[in-house]
Formats: sequence, structure tokens, C-alpha cells
Amino acid sequence: MTEAALLWAFGAAFLFAMVARKLAGSILTAPIYFLALGLILASVGWFEIEAAEETLHLVAEATLVVLLFLDASQIDLRQLRKNHIWPQHMLVLGMPLAIVLGTFAAGLLLPDWPLVALALVAALLAPTDAALGQSVVTNTVVPERVRRGLTVESGLNDGLALPIILLFASMLGQVEGRDAQDWLVFGSSQVLFGPIAGVVVGWLGAKIMLFAVKHSLTSSTFEGVAALSLTAIAYLFAIEIGGNGFISAFVAGLTFGNCVKGRCKFLFEFTEGEGQLLMWAAFFMVGLVLVPEALQNLTWPIFMLIMVSLVIVRPLAIWLSLIGTDASASTRLFMGWFGPRGLATALFALLILPTVGSDYAEPILTIAINAVWISALLHGVSAMPLSKLYGQAVSKMGPIPEHKPMPTPFEAERSAHAKPTGDPDD
Repeated sequence: MTEAALLWAFGAAFLFAMVARKLAGSILTAPIYFLALGLILASVGWFEIEAAEETLHLVAEATLVVLLFLDASQIDLRQLRKNHIWPQHMLVLGMPLAIVLGTFAAGLLLPDWPLVALALVAALLAPTDAALGQSVVTNTVVPERVRRGLTVESGLNDGLALPIILLFASMLGQVEGRDAQDWLVFGSSQVLFGPIAGVVVGWLGAKIMLFAVKHSLTSSTFEGVAALSLTAIAYLFAIEIGGNGFISAFVAGLTFGNCVKGRCKFLFEFTEGEGQLLMWAAFFMVGLVLVPEALQNLTWPIFMLIMVSLVIVRPLAIWLSLIGTDASASTRLFMGWFGPRGLATALFALLILPTVGSDYAEPILTIAINAVWISALLHGVSAMPLSKLYGQAVSKMGPIPEHKPMPTPFEAERSAHAKPTGDPDD
């Protein structure tokens, strides 16, 4: 079963890659394609879904660790502090607002749930995924500052949301009577030792790599292998000392990327290549294993909660968070809508299942998985037409004001691979 599922996954990835350029301007995004393919194969009954669950957990865990490291490693903290005003507001104000508003909305639709379970659901639905909005963040019709803001936000918010999710999950487990022994100590150790492990591994790894590069002891090919090895080291080291491996991987990537700075070409190349393959495989496995049962368990309250989260909670939180900035009303609406829920929401839900107790494990997973496919569909279908409408509106108003920040090393690397676009914001 495992081999057959992976055969279909990689075969589908090969076919999609062969026509990816033509599909770039269509509504058929990679997440929609792989989720739908997994669902179709599950519905025809060719596989025993139970037998694929072990593969799903393995793929999901590996994908989450690698993507947390890669996303964080491409964020330049110095440039974020100085120039990325919109992402700062969306992360520092928008994400907490989304969790608070989401908790309130969940309370209205799921009145029998305890407060901590409602807050956990809201936190799971807060992270966004640029992969589901790829046709937005790569579309030159959309001003470059907006695209950069959405990319930076999605790169950081999953790592920032994870400690909150783990804390709420631990609290819910205690509420349910599961291992009432000091959930606060457990949660605190996870959140404390994970970042410590990440900083140590990321800093030491970067210093060793810079030394090896300076003295010509390695090459770009092996630098990529070394960076992936650091990802695993950060994850496993944190677990060994009682911390959370996923938080450690994120912090290690952030530390490592900001120490090596412009010498991260291999990270960019991996994200664009092998990283994409990992994401596609994870989406396929989610569609194959989790979406069929999630659809069966989808109720009107859950559907309404997801729609409120997508259509009201996220847009309102971003609108409020950008008050006081130079973002126009149309820009706030556009950035608020394009916050698709992706792999982070699904994989975080899988991660916390053993913690939250039997009464809420399956309902929470049902909410998360349905949110992913509904978001993939709605954001994928609306990406091109709304980008065109927004681009036309911006062109009539004139260029978005910008103080022309120096590009980060990672943005410079991306630009070097891209063709000139004539973006009016450049």
C-alpha cells in the first residue's frame, strides 16, 4: 500500500511539473491538484486508507520540519525590522486578533465546547500558507510590496503560532483529565527548550559552515546537504532535551539564515525544487487519507466556522492590524482575503492529536482538514481574477508608496532567477 501510494504521488508530481508553466495562470493550483487526486484515488477504493496513515504521519512530520526550517531561513530579521512594516503589523497585531476573533466566532457556532478548545481551533486556523496563494505572490500584476508582505507573513506566522497551539493543546488535555500532572511545566519546557536548541544548532551550524566555505573545505552541493542535516539535528536535539522539535527547527532556520546571510543560494534552490516536491507529496497524502473522512464528518456548524474564519475573521484582523499604516482600503482587503490555510493547519492538527483527548481530537482534525481543502478551492479559484481587479485598481490610484528597502539576500537571489517584469513598483 505504501509503495503504491507513493508511486501515484510521485507520478502525479512528475506530470504536474511537466505542465506547471502552462497551469501557472489557471485556477488549477498544485494544492487543488494533489488534494483532488488523493481524494479521487481514495474514493475508487484502490487503497486501504488505514494502511496509509503511517506513511502520512512520516511524510507530514518530515515536511513540516523541513518547511519550518526553510521558511525561517529565508527571513532577514534586520530587513523585517526596518522595512517590512505591513508584515510586522500583520504578525504582531493581526495574528493575535485573528485568534481572539476566531475564538469568539467558534464560541457562537460550537457553544458546548470549552474555551480552551475554541481558542485551539482559532489558533490552528490562524497560520497562512503562501503555497496556496502562489499565483498571487508570483503575479507581477500585484504590486511587489504586497506580494513581499504576504510572503514574509506566511513564512513567519506558522512558527509563531506553533507555541500557542502547543500551549492550548496541553491545556485542553489537562481539562479532559489526560495526564493532569502539571501541563504548565510540560508546555513551558516544550516552548523554552525548543528555541534554545534551535539557536544553539543554527548558530553553531552557521559558524562551522562559514568557516568551511572560507577555507574551501566544501562546495555548494554539500552545503545543501549540511543545511538539511542541521534541520534534523535541531529537531532531534530539542526532543532529547525535552523541547519541541518543530519549534527548534523553525528557530534554527531563523538563526542559521541570518548568520550566513547572502550565502544561502542552496536554500533558495531547495525551496524551489525539492521543497515543492515535499509539499506536493504531503498534499496528496492529506487528500488520500484525511479528506474523505473529514468530508463525511463535515457539519453545518463546522462549515460555517470555516467560512467565517476565511471570509470574516482573517480579513477583519488584517484590516484592523494595518490601521495607522499607509495601506489603502483595497490593499487591506486584498491582503486580508489572501491568507489561505494550508499544510501548517493540517500538520499542526495531526501533531496535537495525542495531546488533546479523545472527545476533541477528531472534531478538531475535521475542522482543520476541511479548512485546508475549502481554502485551497476558494483561494485558488479567486487568485487570478481578484489579482487582476486589484492590479487595475492600484494602477488607477498610482504606485503604492514605498521607501524602497534594500532587497534581502534571498530576494536578490530570487530576482536573479526571474525575468524582468516591468512591475510599476520596482
